[in-house]
This record gives sequence, C-alpha cells and structure tokens, in this order.
Amino acid sequence: MKDDKLYLIHVQECIQRIEKYTLGGKMEFMQQDLIQDAVIRNLQVLAESSQRISDERKLNHPEVDWLALSGFRNILVHDYLGVDLEMVWNIIDNDLPSLKYSLLKMLDENN
Repeated sequence: MKDDKLYLIHVQECIQRIEKYTLGGKMEFMQQDLIQDAVIRNLQVLAESSQRISDERKLNHPEVDWLALSGFRNILVHDYLGVDLEMVWNIIDNDLPSLKYSLLKMLDENN
C-alpha cells in the first residue's frame, strides 16, 4: 500500500488535467479533436494507474467501480477507433466527480 500514494497522485493529476481541458463544456469537447485526444489519453493513464493500486486499498473502497475502470481502459486502448465520445463525456460529467472524491479520501488515509 506504500506505493499506492504514487498511483493515487497520478490519478489525481489526470483528473485535474481532464477538468482543465473540459472547462469549455460538452460542445467544445465534441468539436475539438485536440481536447478529445488529451482527455482520452489522460483517461487511459488514469485507468492504467488505477490498476496498479493495491487490492487491499481497492477492497477498502468499494464505492469505486474498479472493474469498470479497468474495462474502460481496455476499450480506450484496444478499441480507440470505436471510442464513443458521448460515453466519454458522460464519464467526465457523471463519474469523475465521485472518483475524485474517493481519491481524496484515499490520499487522506495515506497522510
């Protein structure tokens, strides 16, 4: 669990970047390839880092759907031509805020 802090910080940084890149809202996200690419890349890194978090910590935080996060990473990495931007936006809008909250709790546990 000691190494978890590094991965938790990495996930936090990805969330912060995604928030920054999507400040312009859904319409801008849907119209700007550069923003889409940056967001999708950070979602990939976020999901990859989350896979490296210890099983013990994951068991202590069942509010995070770790399996769905891992599955989404596989879609982004292996099916990049078929990425559904509407689904990506829904994740940004609906799932990232709760992940961010859970992540902050996990980081507090490390201090």
